[in-house]
Amino acid sequence: MFKNIQAAFVCLVLCLLFLSAPLGAQDFLPGARTVVEAHNCYPYASFWRNRLDLALSCPFPVGVELDLLWHSSGNKGQGRVVVAHNGPASDRDFSLRQWFFDSVRSVVEEALQGDDREKWPLITLNLNDIRGQSRALFESVRSLIEEHADWFCSAVKGESPDPPASLEVAPLLVLSGGGALEKEYFYDSVPVGGRLRIFASGSIDRPSTNFRRWINYSWSAVEPEGQNLAGAWTEADAARLQALVGKAHAQGYWIRFYALNGHHPVATARNGWSPFYNFGSLEAVRQRWTAARDAGVDFMATDQCVEASSWLYP
Repeated sequence: MFKNIQAAFVCLVLCLLFLSAPLGAQDFLPGARTVVEAHNCYPYASFWRNRLDLALSCPFPVGVELDLLWHSSGNKGQGRVVVAHNGPASDRDFSLRQWFFDSVRSVVEEALQGDDREKWPLITLNLNDIRGQSRALFESVRSLIEEHADWFCSAVKGESPDPPASLEVAPLLVLSGGGALEKEYFYDSVPVGGRLRIFASGSIDRPSTNFRRWINYSWSAVEPEGQNLAGAWTEADAARLQALVGKAHAQGYWIRFYALNGHHPVATARNGWSPFYNFGSLEAVRQRWTAARDAGVDFMATDQCVEASSWLYP
């Protein structure tokens, strides 16, 4: 009984958000669109520097996933936020400002000057893996977002408890993980009446909040054997996918799955892709891409963002 009331309340909140949402936001509520996200969209040890260019060549909207580390330099502990897969970070690694913000600046500024908001946010920046516990890292990420405040979707922070407020749409949306430091720096530090610009992941067992707006899943939640050992796509697989998506949306969350690849093993080494997310062929992964879109998955991560976008949105 309680669960039915809870689900009805969440649906009511979503309906009210839909009715009050500004132009462009209606197409951005959970289940409204499937965004192809470029998985690990940054160089590894200075290799594969074309990853962001490939992502930005896809039709908008598109997602970009970046992993962040803190690179200290000098004896005074000064440092910078860098995009990198694993530590230790080095001087070769690009800063977050250089790699992402400088690269998308022209896209964002052109969008802000135009009148077409139909596809906003054009780019979703996924910072799910902010690696390490350096407070300087989280402080720097927050400062960089605030420096470009008009670029990002935002919501007014309310009193606690803080249910989802209508988003003010902008060219970019930023998502992060749901840890204690994310909450401290990206939510707690924002005063009531201020604007939230970084939105964290939540728990499927609780309704979404103003801060926690998305759920993250490995594809093994759909096919328990994992991508490498997956057999034929079945009705049972489709039912598990639909159940997860339906529950996430009923709780008010966007839902993301990672990572859906289908390529020859030679492409793994040539492109620096993970061998663990590979269905083994384009035919096999296209079935999953299609199923994810048809089920209403909101963010679908893949190393083959160009191929996925071409297949889903020809």
